[in-house]
Amino acid sequence: MKRLAAFIASGVLATTASAYPGGTPSYVTDVAPYCAGCHSSASDDQFEGVPPTRAAAELAANKHLAKIKSPSDGSPYAKLSEAERGELLASIQKIDAATTVKISAPATVKAGQEVEVTVETRGGSAPVLGLALVDSNQRWQASPATSRGWLVLEKPKVIGPDGQPQTKFTDGRNPALPPGITYVNVSGIAADPAAGKWSTTKVTWKLRAPAQPGTVPLAAVMFYGTEISAAHGAVDTAYGKSPRGEFDGSSGRIKFSDVLKVTVQ
Repeated sequence: MKRLAAFIASGVLATTASAYPGGTPSYVTDVAPYCAGCHSSASDDQFEGVPPTRAAAELAANKHLAKIKSPSDGSPYAKLSEAERGELLASIQKIDAATTVKISAPATVKAGQEVEVTVETRGGSAPVLGLALVDSNQRWQASPATSRGWLVLEKPKVIGPDGQPQTKFTDGRNPALPPGITYVNVSGIAADPAAGKWSTTKVTWKLRAPAQPGTVPLAAVMFYGTEISAAHGAVDTAYGKSPRGEFDGSSGRIKFSDVLKVTVQ
């Protein structure tokens, strides 16, 4: 029984340690940002109508960076000197400042028309980032874009930082299921905050516009890490490099593009 418990525990640890710093290779389906509780929010406009104190608790400055500035006893950050923590903070802040996500789509479409929507990113941190099409920029209430009538017609086309197509993530989709999903992982992400060097990516979705006329929202949400590319932020584990703060550090981020208002005629 003890052996079984140890085996289960080790399996959970392996999954936990590798799941998010290395992307979400098992979750090849639509997602919504409310599920990413271990991430911090990049801005407070993600919490319209939420009590200010509750919203503030989710912001990166409070949920992540404050733990580095004043680490508690036993915190992974407490192992760093004050100077090292300062370097870590500076690196993370550079990554956050440089990271952007932009969505492009036609302003006007016909009902049922096939259209292409492109999401471009800059920044993020090694080794993976996630992108999804959603219907708003509200972290706890955004839904996959399909909830507003958009239909994904095929696998999204991913262009990685090296300019080459990537299919590994989308190839993980069960072939018995419809191939079109609103979420992807993009791998090969690298960042050098000291040198100001950042990865860029591009993902294109082929969509069918909603069947009913009206104004339909469309946005992109980006999930990215910070610590693995930051000074003193990466630690070696049996499963590869992981963020120093682990899951409790909340070093991941949720950042939205502008919300487009597409007119369906």
